[in-house]
Amino acid sequence: MEGSAAPDEFQIALDSAISAPEAFGASFDAAPASEELELGLGLEGDPGIAFRRTLGMFATGVTVITTRTREQVHGMTANAFMSVSLRPPLVLVSVDRRARMSNLLHEGTRFGVNVLEAKQATLSDHFAGRAVEGSTEPLFELVHDTPLVEGALAHLVARVVRSYWGGDHSLFLGQVEFARYGEGEPLLFHGGRYERLIRDPRVFSLLPAELLDPILALGEEREYADGEALMRIGEPSGELLLILEGTVSVERPGRSLTLSPGELVGEIEVLDPGGGRIADIHAQGSVRCVAVSRDALLAALEADPRAAVALIEVLAARFRETA
Repeated sequence: MEGSAAPDEFQIALDSAISAPEAFGASFDAAPASEELELGLGLEGDPGIAFRRTLGMFATGVTVITTRTREQVHGMTANAFMSVSLRPPLVLVSVDRRARMSNLLHEGTRFGVNVLEAKQATLSDHFAGRAVEGSTEPLFELVHDTPLVEGALAHLVARVVRSYWGGDHSLFLGQVEFARYGEGEPLLFHGGRYERLIRDPRVFSLLPAELLDPILALGEEREYADGEALMRIGEPSGELLLILEGTVSVERPGRSLTLSPGELVGEIEVLDPGGGRIADIHAQGSVRCVAVSRDALLAALEADPRAAVALIEVLAARFRETA
């Protein structure tokens, strides 16, 4: 069995192969054209479009890549961005070779990565060459002599340390020199359109008190000891809980919070019992609450159509946020 190459030798070989594909003895340009791409069942038409739509099923964040030449700021929208390494801190961005940005970035050049916030879709359109009429011009601040978009959810400044061939794109590896983030939700891109994260689980708590109180009156009181689980992720979800006394901790993937008396638990799950609980919830100290079963909830909505209509209005407003 032959011994493996030393790490340094492997890295040199890898760098050479990526930056000079002809080192393999055959050019990457000899790869099959998009017209020869094999498509799955039900995918007909232009293979290139089908390939792009397939890649579009991978949801990504939206960034604006920025740089400066003399006193001129340049920016472009890009969702082909990824983290590469923590030590050293490295990121990678893919830029269309036809884009002006491709000619502006080279080894030693600094560029900014601006992760857009959920309400910054018009900024994304602006830097993608689809400026909306009447929209305001973006504002910038300079960090390490690099322009960063004001109001973005997160900012990075990186210096290009290597560039690679990537077919009709160029790949720029950057070593991060500055990083920061703020509070908010990211703008997402999926299936050729913008999307948003919706983390606010409130539905019933947005109903007027005169419509919500009769529903809660149908519940039964329960008590939980310190550390006891009120709900676990994946469990069947057929109840809505109102906290009367004490506090509970809510742990869901990527987020944790504490709920206090007067707040509702399980508002989403009770409407979709087949999906299971979406969070682990435990009592912090002794907790007293009211549990309303799904059957009691449906009976209350049937008895008072006004509550059902108000609930539909709340859900319609939530859907409008994502549209």
